[in-house]
Amino acid sequence: MDGKKKLRLRVRELRMVARGMLSPRHPVLAHIIPMRRCNLSCTYCNEYDDFSPPVPTEEMHRRVDKLAALGTSIVTISGGEPLMHPEIERIIARIRRHDMIAGIITNGYLLTPAKIRALNASGLDHLQISIDNVNPDDVSMKSLKVLRKKLEFLAEHADFDVNINSVIGGGIRTPEDALEVTRVAQSMGFTTSLGIIHDGSGQLKPLTRDETRVYRKIRSYGSRGYAGLNYFQENLARGMPNRWFCRAGARYLYICEDGLVHYCSQQRGHPGIPLADYTLADVEREFHAAKSCAPTCTIGCVQKVSMIDHWRGPQTTEAFRPAGEVR
Repeated sequence: MDGKKKLRLRVRELRMVARGMLSPRHPVLAHIIPMRRCNLSCTYCNEYDDFSPPVPTEEMHRRVDKLAALGTSIVTISGGEPLMHPEIERIIARIRRHDMIAGIITNGYLLTPAKIRALNASGLDHLQISIDNVNPDDVSMKSLKVLRKKLEFLAEHADFDVNINSVIGGGIRTPEDALEVTRVAQSMGFTTSLGIIHDGSGQLKPLTRDETRVYRKIRSYGSRGYAGLNYFQENLARGMPNRWFCRAGARYLYICEDGLVHYCSQQRGHPGIPLADYTLADVEREFHAAKSCAPTCTIGCVQKVSMIDHWRGPQTTEAFRPAGEVR
């Protein structure tokens, strides 16, 4: 990313943070799913299938427009594998048309110089790839060996921020691989982050002794960039809960391929309201609603966004449950 574009992006990000601090009455970050299908099948992941068609582009445009009408600051496209959507660049361009910050989370397999240039032209601001190991295995094919050439393409052609996320936990066999992923990514000029893989409900699985050692080593590298700082991970690494106010459904929205709003990828069904019908009254209700899954949650994006409002006071109402749900 050239210096002028990076400066403009930083100004937009600072403006977004200031606006979030001033008012709690709009979403800060939304994850939106244009494609549930994925070209991989990582064994720890429950966010993909191998058959779903892409959401029609015009429907995605309506959802992006609705997020803009709610005052959303950042829209991150996820999946599945979002680069499988045949018109992903048009969706990104629609986000940018509203002056929202546009991000994408991808496994990186479909990145080519031509695709990266197309993403540049669409106005993409951020791209993240999680790399799970150095060599592919039957847990994950998202390996440094397979993706190194893709990282070289990004280093040469990308005109947007790139973050490389390494992971530990969740069945990853060689936790030391996260050290090599972090080292290579930083040597190529990318920002880096570390994720602790959650279980199927987004909850904590305490790290083993070897995983904890790797976690502390990576933390000692220091944070680089917007994704580096996580106030929660120290407790999570020790298997301890966190005390925080989860603002999912308010400051953070997860919109599935069916266009429903959920708390996060691991709490689908709550509140389960169509985005088209979502209002600022829903945002207000969920802002004040306590979520019982919060203490041992490892969903970092929700935690980071919720920190903006940690000082605003406790949550006083029970989380919304759809009518007829069995408790």
